[in-house]
Amino acid sequence: MSGKFFTSMMKFTIFLIFAVVFAAKYARPQSCVIDTLINGKIQAAIDSKVHSLLAKRKLICTTAFSRGANAYCPSGYLATGCACGMACGSWDIRGDTACHCQCANTDWTSARCCKVAIVG
Repeated sequence: MSGKFFTSMMKFTIFLIFAVVFAAKYARPQSCVIDTLINGKIQAAIDSKVHSLLAKRKLICTTAFSRGANAYCPSGYLATGCACGMACGSWDIRGDTACHCQCANTDWTSARCCKVAIVG
């Protein structure tokens, strides 16, 4: 009797293993074909719009010049670099939009100002 019991238990164990493995492998959330098509169309439209906007971006830069130790960028621009008169090489950018030369008696300051714009 123990031989038949052992064989029956082995068969049952193998059956359970296959049932669990197949269930795990094939049990996925089902998606509707229409939902998949709609999601694809939405994603394509978004990708198209994003690509067209990114293709139109352009870096626009200008220079702001001022007498004294400070030069300010126009509204909407950020300071990206500075230059100072009197052979001064020490400067800093203040508040993202202003260049400040740190040497005493600086006669002029220049700020390079840039922004990203959508053109066209």
